[in-house]
Amino acid sequence: MYFDALRTFITVVEEKNFTKAAEKLLLSQPSVSVHIKNLEEEFQTQLLIRSPKMLKLTLSGEMLYERAKQMMQIYENTKIEIYEQQNTIKGTIHIAASFTIGEYILPTLLAKLSKKYPMLDFVVTIGNTDEVVKHVQFFKADIGLIEGNTNEKDLIIQPYMEDELTIIATSDHPLKKVKVIEIEDLQDEIWISRERGSGTREYLEHVIRTNGLKMNRLITISSNQGVKETVMNGLGISILSIYAVKRELEQGTLIQLKPKNELFKRKFSYVVSPMSVEKKNIQLFLETLGEKHG
Repeated sequence: MYFDALRTFITVVEEKNFTKAAEKLLLSQPSVSVHIKNLEEEFQTQLLIRSPKMLKLTLSGEMLYERAKQMMQIYENTKIEIYEQQNTIKGTIHIAASFTIGEYILPTLLAKLSKKYPMLDFVVTIGNTDEVVKHVQFFKADIGLIEGNTNEKDLIIQPYMEDELTIIATSDHPLKKVKVIEIEDLQDEIWISRERGSGTREYLEHVIRTNGLKMNRLITISSNQGVKETVMNGLGISILSIYAVKRELEQGTLIQLKPKNELFKRKFSYVVSPMSVEKKNIQLFLETLGEKHG
């Protein structure tokens, strides 16, 4: 291949010596001579003037030397570009996320991924935990991010970060004036809750059940924003992820009710099909998920 001969020719010119060129290229000196001879036959002209003490380019040799360097650079650049094209991370990841994660956690993660992999696209579907799991099961999503529990044995389920939930109330709720709130102080409250199938609803039912609380009434709303607006209007209290109410707490439109000795913790998890988990894009997504919350 004349590419190898051109590389040899350039090296001979720069080293000004056949022996040194052979050593640099890890070739035998006869091989170097053959490469130069082949080029001279190809171009039907002498390229080098050789003597025991001197090696000089002919006019044709000078022209070939300059062009050969350009060709080598083009070749090397093309190699790099082809490698980058073959190894560029691109395509579309379909993500299903439960409301809290999709609205308050996922945007930061997507921004980080987009910065690292600008040719990677995302399609995000937001629903409750049950809906997210079904999307993954029926291959409508490559990966799901949930805040509740699932026992589906055909999926890989792995916690990736901890969430804290907090009981919220309107800023003029009577318990605001109570210095030490006991869990029993929440008896007979009106609760504003997410719908069945959501991880937040599941956690609220767990809190009510384990603490022996009774509800005055239960109002169900199928969005975090709807729950917050209803609480702000004084219809009742609720429990939501701290991520979902951070802004309202800072603005003072909602307050936290913190029963003594009570911490409300849960895990956020990802769910993925065994058929999808080995995909390169999914592996990169999971790595970034781990970087953010590991």
